Amino acid sequence: MSEVKKAKRPHLGRGLESLLGPIHFLNTPVESGATEEGKELKFPTDKELRNNLSEISIDKIRTNPYQPRTVWDEQELEGLAESIRVNGVIQPILVRPADGGYELIAGERRYRAALRAGLTVIPAVVRKAGEEEMLELALVENIQRTDLNPIERARAYQRFCETFSLSQTDAAAKLGEDRSVVSNYLRLLELPAEIKDMLTDGRLSMGHARAILALPTEQLKKSLANRAMAGRLSVRDVERLVRRYLQESVKTDVQKKAKAAYIMDLEKQLASTLGTKVRIEQSSRSQKGRIIIDYYSLDEFERLAERMGLAGAESI
Repeated sequence: MSEVKKAKRPHLGRGLESLLGPIHFLNTPVESGATEEGKELKFPTDKELRNNLSEISIDKIRTNPYQPRTVWDEQELEGLAESIRVNGVIQPILVRPADGGYELIAGERRYRAALRAGLTVIPAVVRKAGEEEMLELALVENIQRTDLNPIERARAYQRFCETFSLSQTDAAAKLGEDRSVVSNYLRLLELPAEIKDMLTDGRLSMGHARAILALPTEQLKKSLANRAMAGRLSVRDVERLVRRYLQESVKTDVQKKAKAAYIMDLEKQLASTLGTKVRIEQSSRSQKGRIIIDYYSLDEFERLAERMGLAGAESI
C-alpha cells in the first residue's frame, strides 16, 4: 500500500514572492477594485490571497513587534514618500488581523513612507499568520529587500533562535541560509559596544569585524577597530595586522614555555630590583645567553645606569 507523503513546507529563504505570488499594479483604471490613485490591482492566482487584497485605513495598522530594523534612512524614506505622492503605493504591504485592527507582517518602509506622503488608506494583503511566521517574514523581507546593518541582522537571528528555541543549524535551515552565515553574524554580538556602534553606522564593515573578533582581549579589539576606522584600513590590512599579532603571540608563548623556572625567577628578581622589564635569553645549544633590560627614555637609562653603578651615562 503506497504512502502519501505530506507536502514539505518551503523554507522562507526563497523570499516573499514565493509565498504571495506576484502582486503589482496596472495603469488601466477600472470601475471596481480601483485604488485611490486609479490603478487596478492585478491579483495573484491564489484565490485566498485575491480575496484578501484590499485597501485599509493606515490608522488601523500597528507595526510589527518582530521588526528587526531599528535604523531607518531618513533620506531614503523621504524619497519613497515623494514617489508615493506621485505614483501611489506600487506594491501592497502584508498585514494580519489583530485586536480590531491590523498588524504589519512586512512592508514597514512602504507603510512609513505612505504616512509621510499623507495617505489615509494603503493597499494591503490581509492574511492569518502566527508569531513564528511574523518573525520569519519580517526578517526575510528586510534581508532580501534592503539590507539590515550587520548588528540588526545579528540581533534578528538571535531573537529568532531564542524566541523559538532553535539551534543555529535549525534556524539557518528554516531561513534558507547556510549555518555558517548565521553563526558569523551571531558572533558579532560578542564585540564591545563601541565596535557594534561602528558597524551599525557603517564606519566598519562586517569583514573588519570578523577579523577583529580573532583578537583575544576587548582592549585589543577596540584599539584595532579605532585604528582601522581612523586610518581607513582595508579588510585585508586588518586581517594582516591580526595575523601578525597572533603569530607573535604564539612565538612569545613558546619562548615562555621553553624557559626554565629558575630563569623566569631571575627575570622577576632583576625586574623588581631595577624597576623595569628584564628578559633573559638563553641559547638552547650552549651556556651562552643575554640579558635585555628595557628603558623608555634617556632619564630612565641614566637611572638604571646609576642603579648598576655605571659611570658616563650622560654621554649616551
